[in-house]
Amino acid sequence: MFQGSLVALVTPMTEDGAIDEARWRSLLAWHRSAGTSGVVVAGTTGESGSLTEAEFVRLLNVAVDELGGVVKIIAGTGFPSTAQTLARTALAARLGADAALVVTPAYNRPSQRGLLAHYLAVADAAELPLILYNVPSRTAVDLLPETSLALARHPRIVAIKEAVGDPERVLKLVAGGLDVLSGDDYSCCESMLAGAKGVVSVAANVVPEVFSHMAALALQGHAQEARAINARMQELFAFLTIEANPVPVKWLLFRMGRIADGLRLPLVNLDPRFRPQADALTETLASILPEDQTARTTASC
Repeated sequence: MFQGSLVALVTPMTEDGAIDEARWRSLLAWHRSAGTSGVVVAGTTGESGSLTEAEFVRLLNVAVDELGGVVKIIAGTGFPSTAQTLARTALAARLGADAALVVTPAYNRPSQRGLLAHYLAVADAAELPLILYNVPSRTAVDLLPETSLALARHPRIVAIKEAVGDPERVLKLVAGGLDVLSGDDYSCCESMLAGAKGVVSVAANVVPEVFSHMAALALQGHAQEARAINARMQELFAFLTIEANPVPVKWLLFRMGRIADGLRLPLVNLDPRFRPQADALTETLASILPEDQTARTTASC
């Protein structure tokens, strides 16, 4: 149901922190033309923790308007509270999302039994497919493979976004019959070659054509070609972790002219000492994928 290159979209904001709807529509159109398979609206990279419900509604409405029926639309609906997660997931279904991405509850650190109960409660009530989302570096809780595979028996739980970059974990999840979407740009190529269905990427915000092409190659088993593209993106991957996500990726998009430089506190713009590195990187992004391959990717994905 969900495969290929999916992007964890940033939420473009003006300098004063307001949602920039014109830039939002522009980003969505860019990903549609670049061959992106799906977009995550209001996920971690989209600064979900600082968005109001009204803003979530507007972002998702615009995404459905721009991409509905062409690109999969996945709404970030996870909260530390199960009740809040239930409400936001129901709202996403009413607004026309194709699936909900439900991150493990942050901060309160539930046990594996608590995670099982949380996700089953959401899945029982949901009216759309659910994608589990495990990112321990953000939430301080790890959804272990055994728990994920138990949850996969529920008919509405269709995949997991696994951000632990461990090939053995991916193999275990795939062998257990759960569709895996890598949530780690560094290891996503190897994960797809090992059986993951795709990637939910931060880096795809800035090089969507590259990710579409690499994912297509990896999923078709063209390991050498996929790895060659992945190798050319290592500098980008490293830069995107230089400060907390989405600070570096939003700065790159700003320098590329795709968005303004708006963020919301407690996030602040990229430290000035890293900005020359960002400028140098933006000048090399076009060389990651040769022009003729980019054209073929856009036409075929």
